[in-house]
Amino acid sequence: MSGQDGFRDELRALAAGCAGLSLRQAARRITQRFDEALEGSGLSLAQLGLMALIATSADDRMAALAARAGLDPSTLSRNLRTLEREGLLEVALVEKDLRRRAVWLTEAGLRRLQGALPAWRAAQAGVGALLPADLLRQIAAASDALGDDKSEG
Repeated sequence: MSGQDGFRDELRALAAGCAGLSLRQAARRITQRFDEALEGSGLSLAQLGLMALIATSADDRMAALAARAGLDPSTLSRNLRTLEREGLLEVALVEKDLRRRAVWLTEAGLRRLQGALPAWRAAQAGVGALLPADLLRQIAAASDALGDDKSEG
């Protein structure tokens, strides 16, 4: 076997079994399924998730939200601007510390989030029928551990 054949075999193995590529492809397909289900709500899965984090967090600081969402501050700001333009959330400077910005959902945002839940539940059930709950918990735990490793490294 020539060196070229060995290289091609390694590339075939990479394409067929790389955890990173397989998970990216699965994530894209799952996201597409959720986005299609949510289409009538006017929200994407990413927006729905971000709004859910905002609605359920006791800490309204942008930095805390970015950490919870796993986004860098500039990506978070871009995502929030779209929702803010639609009147679904507000971002404001905190009077006591003008360097700090806080974010919260508006009434319209809460209504949109509530209206999207039935479509999300249906999509979640459909994905849950394909992926066992235990596997989803393992993936979530692994994702958390990978995030922790990054912040420690």
